[in-house]
Amino acid sequence: MIKIAWHPCYVHPVPEGHRFPMEKYELLPQRLHREGLALEDDFFEPSEGLRYDLGIHCPDYVHRLLNLELSKKEERASGFSLSRSLVDRELRITNGTVEGALWALENESAAFNIAGGTHHASTNRAEGFCLLNDQAVAAHHLLHNTECQKILIVDLDVHQGNGTAQIFAQEPRVFTFSMHGANNYPYHKPPSDLDIALDDHSTDQVYLELLEQHLPGLITTEKPDFIFYLAGVDVLAQDKLGRLGLSLEGCKARDQLVFELAKQHELPIMTTMGGGYAPDIALILEAHCNTYRVASDLFH
Repeated sequence: MIKIAWHPCYVHPVPEGHRFPMEKYELLPQRLHREGLALEDDFFEPSEGLRYDLGIHCPDYVHRLLNLELSKKEERASGFSLSRSLVDRELRITNGTVEGALWALENESAAFNIAGGTHHASTNRAEGFCLLNDQAVAAHHLLHNTECQKILIVDLDVHQGNGTAQIFAQEPRVFTFSMHGANNYPYHKPPSDLDIALDDHSTDQVYLELLEQHLPGLITTEKPDFIFYLAGVDVLAQDKLGRLGLSLEGCKARDQLVFELAKQHELPIMTTMGGGYAPDIALILEAHCNTYRVASDLFH
């Protein structure tokens, strides 16, 4: 059994001037349910409001965000127009990742958040459609409220997890691994514990060989108690923001490798769906469904 965090507020109005595929947050749970990949009982609504310690973010930034006091410059960097509904959405997403992680830990299984993976948010700033770093908040919560001693963050979104890297730069209990496009956003990339930067148009073979070369060894060496997986599908060749060259089959093979390693090492895993900006929404949905299919086959 797998638990999936979702709430209607995930479908936020599209940022003005952007073609941001917010509709996938509504269509993906419908698709999973329609195909029998997930039952109604598999979904849960994250709690609302400020429920968990946001201590990985600066208190001043949190205060100004929650009180809608970010500057216009900060709003532009976030990619969104700041509003109460947007802040409520960000808190729901963050709560969903925390609560999904707690469920996965308790049940020694896998959990998903239909949204999340807001890895560009750093300690004191919003950036790239990310206001709160949900995986960082959840990792901090596990370290301070459970028996977890070491956490591995596997960030396979096409964009480097700059906010996550900055937040945990001095935290030895969290190992950050980001595999991303070398020439893609963000242009300033604080070092993760391990970064693998890929050339434009990297193929399935190149990508999968590098992932298999590094990830199994990381798990053996770092011995994590828990994995956070950011499974962005913007690695697809058709993605308008991606610049890599993966096929749908290659993206699924990536997911297969991650989940098989988690299962082999008996590691609970919390997956956030991350980016996906192909012009064809059907392709985005199929790639995200593949991620769930692979996990469901292993953690049934």
